[in-house]
Amino acid sequence: MDVLKIVLTIIFVIDCIALAAIILLQEGKSAGLGTISGAADTYWGHNKGRSMEGTLVKVTRVVAMLFIILAVVLNLGIFN
Repeated sequence: MDVLKIVLTIIFVIDCIALAAIILLQEGKSAGLGTISGAADTYWGHNKGRSMEGTLVKVTRVVAMLFIILAVVLNLGIFN
């Protein structure tokens, strides 16, 4: 059981670092002055799911779910 706890803790630390890095890579959600003139309706605005920003959002969701699951599993107390 100690080996499993060590492995899960290492994965948890890597997940924490990855989550922080992915969040820092994302752009802010503030629209700025571009929305006043309609400049936000560009090709990249319509295809956000296929862009790098959309990919980062999807990866963030997966890494955040892994973070929550690992946090719960490590705090259940079954490794003590």
